[in-house]
Amino acid sequence: MSIEGSIDFYPDIVFSYSFRFWLFLISNILSIFCCFFVLYYLLFDRVLRQTLNNHVIIILLFICLLYELIDIPFILNFFHYGFNWKFSVSFSVFWSFLDYALYGTQFIIFSWSTIERHILIFHHRWLLNRKRRFFIHYLPLIILILYSFIYYCIIIFAPFCPYIFYRLPAYGVPFPCIYYYVNIIAIWELVCHQIIPIFIIIIFSLTLLIRVLCQKAHLHRSIQWRKQRKMTIQLLSVSILYIVFSAPGVFLNIFYAFGISRTVGAEFMSYAYFFSYYIVFLFPFVCLGTLPELKKKLEKFFCYQRQGRRITSDALPRNRITRN
Repeated sequence: MSIEGSIDFYPDIVFSYSFRFWLFLISNILSIFCCFFVLYYLLFDRVLRQTLNNHVIIILLFICLLYELIDIPFILNFFHYGFNWKFSVSFSVFWSFLDYALYGTQFIIFSWSTIERHILIFHHRWLLNRKRRFFIHYLPLIILILYSFIYYCIIIFAPFCPYIFYRLPAYGVPFPCIYYYVNIIAIWELVCHQIIPIFIIIIFSLTLLIRVLCQKAHLHRSIQWRKQRKMTIQLLSVSILYIVFSAPGVFLNIFYAFGISRTVGAEFMSYAYFFSYYIVFLFPFVCLGTLPELKKKLEKFFCYQRQGRRITSDALPRNRITRN
């Protein structure tokens, strides 16, 4: 069995476990269906699959899918049994690795995508050459994914500290003991995986919006302007999702790092961690709403269905008249 401890500076939230269970279950089911739908169109449409700005979206959707199919069921099980659910050390290590690695990876990858979007919009000629495309577009994604995987394998699977797992009462995920015992790792996690990514997302999203608006007068109604507008709207929509559900907790952790007592805003942090999962739940829907190609296909599909119903309804009276 795992050795468990308590984290007294992260209190539980007021929602009952039953309410949390149904809230996460419904959100998870809807998000899984939407995720499969968006991935289907992005992967089986050759044009969408080869579009460079869709590659990060595809990777993040796969991460969301892993989250929803593997990690969220564990959380739902915790909501069902509460702290009566006891599990082994190996399961604690696996669950902790899965939750923290997937969340950290998608956060880092999206922060890079806000930088890359400037290249895709304003310096797209850099990517015309195959060699440059590999070093500018593909290699950073490969490096970031490998880095995240190796980093979380080391800090969670390596025995740097006794296997004492602190289950957070808001959602039950085992808190890695290394963040509690090794201060330098906790600082690295805070700075490199929270502070830097969120500031990159905020700064590069705002600068992208400013740069696009400045060029609007010169490129208005042109094909290039429409392309820039689509990619900008897509990035800003996802950025808002990350900022709303991640930035409050990150900024409060910054205050804690500067010596403010963890009792300040402790209850708010529990809610921030709990609702941070809605980055995963809402991400497929944001992608669905910001991909114009999918919206056009959906409009054609529903228009076709409506036309089919009208033709059928119009044909019925004529058939009756003919029979008479």
